[in-house]
Amino acid sequence: MPNTPAKIGIVTVSDRASRGEYEDRGGPAIREYLQEVLTSPWEGVSKVIPDERDVLAQTLIGLSDDVGCCLIITTGGTGPAKRDLTPDVTVQVCDKEMPGFGELMRKVSLEKVPTAILSRQTAGLRGNSLIINLPGQPKAIAECLDAVFPAIPYCIDLVEGPYLETNPERIQAFRPKKK
Repeated sequence: MPNTPAKIGIVTVSDRASRGEYEDRGGPAIREYLQEVLTSPWEGVSKVIPDERDVLAQTLIGLSDDVGCCLIITTGGTGPAKRDLTPDVTVQVCDKEMPGFGELMRKVSLEKVPTAILSRQTAGLRGNSLIINLPGQPKAIAECLDAVFPAIPYCIDLVEGPYLETNPERIQAFRPKKK
């Protein structure tokens, strides 16, 4: 089914945004980034949820198992504050951790701001879904995605997800050359 749009979960984890106390800027920044980078058809499934362990776990599991998202990108909840639980819950619901994503995102962020060392972004696999945690600031979202996105389509290939194509003028997806 090459014309079936890939489903991508976009999850904003924020008590205040989920209560409507301020505008969610992280989720829209992720959607805008994906619109710029992906050329293959995709459908975004957006959620704005509070920093609650059970709500986040149910959301990630639902987007993976029930909705069938090949990629789930979260924003927010990656810092050291008591309510920042996104990486902990991500690891809890995943079958495999993918620590290289968090390592590279922190490296890139540390080149911009010294407090990036406080971020606990991570990534993992649940079934055929790649889950990636991003920080909450739109500028940091783009910087982190620029760093890791070249590897995302091939990772999704490896877990038997849909074939994601990127705009090569924006991001060159890495795939091994066929012999």
